[in-house]
Amino acid sequence: MSVTRYPIRIGRRSRVVLLAFGVTTSRAWIDIGDGRVSARFGWFRMQVPLENVTRWRIEGPWRWITAIGVRRSVRGGDLSFAGSPRGGVRIDFREPVRSSGFRVSAFYLGVDDREGFAGALAAAGIPGEDARRA
Repeated sequence: MSVTRYPIRIGRRSRVVLLAFGVTTSRAWIDIGDGRVSARFGWFRMQVPLENVTRWRIEGPWRWITAIGVRRSVRGGDLSFAGSPRGGVRIDFREPVRSSGFRVSAFYLGVDDREGFAGALAAAGIPGEDARRA
């Protein structure tokens, strides 16, 4: 499988806030291919083998205050890279992945082309659903 890059959407009003995370349009993307999903969001990176991804789900829109930036849920153990409240794709892991000393069970990605990214996951044999509110 070749590698395909999907930019992470960065909202016009979020750009200044995201600079604190080192996020620019050239450093906000997700790659899928070569047996893995790799993401970069400013200074932060995450890589997961596709065989560890159990499902995907298109979600959103999200509330601005809970969506923008690099976030980790204390209760759920998930991690997010998002630059817009528009929504994104959640991917769940079979086994939690280590990231910055934390065990991450799911990854929220504010990818601009949600349908394209979800389609690439589906083409890799990973089941999912579109659960958007709008």
